[in-house]
Amino acid sequence: MNIQVAGPIAFLKTLLILALIYYVLKFLARTFGPYILKKAVDKAQKQAAQQRAQYEQRDTTVDVGKTVIDRKPNNTKQSNDSVGEYVDFEEIE
Repeated sequence: MNIQVAGPIAFLKTLLILALIYYVLKFLARTFGPYILKKAVDKAQKQAAQQRAQYEQRDTTVDVGKTVIDRKPNNTKQSNDSVGEYVDFEEIE
């Protein structure tokens, strides 16, 4: 059984490994970051253009000057009768 004791050499080795990992990730982020960001922006622009085209296509089917109601508003407000009885406030001098 080989037992290793933590010492200054192991600590320095750990710091060196962490620094190496940090710089490798930093290098990869600088190298591939702009490419990944550009792809994400292009995808978002394409999705926004598709949504705009769908909205314009749906919007052109309505006659000008005609009132259109897309959906019925949700009236799900329910009164809370379990609150209690209302008592008027009287100021006593």
